[in-house]
Amino acid sequence: MGQTITQKIFHSHLVDKPFDEVSVLRLDRVFCHEITTPVAITDLVRKNKDRVFDPDKIKAVIDHVSPAKDSKTARQGKIMREWAGRHGITDFFDIGRNGVCHALFPEKGFVRPGFTIIMGDSHTCTHGAFGAFAAGVGTTDLEVGILKGVCAFKDPGTIKVTIEGSLEPGVFAKDVILSVIRELTVNGATNQVLEFEGETVDRMTMEERMTLCNMAVEAGATCGICKPDMTTVNYLWEFIKEDFSSREAALDSFARFLPDPDADYSRTLHFDAGSVEPMVTHGYKPDNVIPVSSMQGRKVDQVYIGSCTNGRIEDLRVAAAILKNRTVSDSLRAIVSPATTWVYNQALKEGILQTFMDAGFCVTNPTCGACLGMSNGVLAEGEVAAATTNRNFNGRMGKGGMVHLMSPATAAATAVTGVICNSELFSNKRSIS
Repeated sequence: MGQTITQKIFHSHLVDKPFDEVSVLRLDRVFCHEITTPVAITDLVRKNKDRVFDPDKIKAVIDHVSPAKDSKTARQGKIMREWAGRHGITDFFDIGRNGVCHALFPEKGFVRPGFTIIMGDSHTCTHGAFGAFAAGVGTTDLEVGILKGVCAFKDPGTIKVTIEGSLEPGVFAKDVILSVIRELTVNGATNQVLEFEGETVDRMTMEERMTLCNMAVEAGATCGICKPDMTTVNYLWEFIKEDFSSREAALDSFARFLPDPDADYSRTLHFDAGSVEPMVTHGYKPDNVIPVSSMQGRKVDQVYIGSCTNGRIEDLRVAAAILKNRTVSDSLRAIVSPATTWVYNQALKEGILQTFMDAGFCVTNPTCGACLGMSNGVLAEGEVAAATTNRNFNGRMGKGGMVHLMSPATAAATAVTGVICNSELFSNKRSIS
């Protein structure tokens, strides 16, 4: 029987098999941020085990509250800085050169096909877009990873998600993954990896694939994963060109992680990309998904464009194209947070930030803050947000607040009209003023 991508990665990284369905894997990367890692650091210090398995394989960032908003968050940053200094962790990205972790670390070339990656963050699954196995873990697993460079996993199954056909104008990767989550439900992929494939995925950019994989966890998946191809190689080439004689040689090397034709899958889903409309969530679960047209006219109080799901340069370009020569409705406030300092600088060079500001958006520094209701865009009780984030739990962006998840195009159109609506890019469009 052939193997899936995940099975091949597990086989190549296996350290021990303590139980039939449990694998202890060697880790290629341990990613860290200032919300979950200080707890692990403090516990390791208390246990007299303040060590790291390999400072070059640990990457750390301040990204959730950036800059600190109070003494507690300042202390979290301080713990991270001192820890990175003690152990010679050179890839520590502090205020001013930081960004949202799941956008920053791929941007820096830290993710490669076939890698095993953990982080104390549920959206670590984003990095599977590169053909890596990447999973969010709890504090104990994070501590072991930092200390020993290994992590134990229950062997996951794999659900193959085949997406064929061409997306309609105005339909994006965010709409596709919302459609997948609606089909699977929030528990439908528990202890599974979602392996995305098909001609639609093959045509996607790495940024689009990251959007797909980012929200795999919202269906309960351990990780989302895409096959490495020349798109993957081209994205990484600046970082891997010393390791391979050519791009073709790199592709040939990464091909060892491709799934076998006779691989065994738990389940196979098929999606027709051409039938996907712009989608939006309602209610308080990520699988509460309906077409934007079904919520047309719903008033919102805030529009937020950013996060590890849709804060990359491609996302900002799409939104800015819709906002050009338009202004934000007087009935709401609008915020954009470029995902990294590089994205911020690139958007500045391209005039994108000026477009957002001319439209009436508040442009903030890179941060995760608003997405989980910590800073830079928290909702008041009873307020409603249209957001390009990844989670719409009750109170996610602020106690008593409601979040409707959508693509950057839909969010930009909503900002202009003051109500949820399709962007002018969609073929079945409703014109925006």
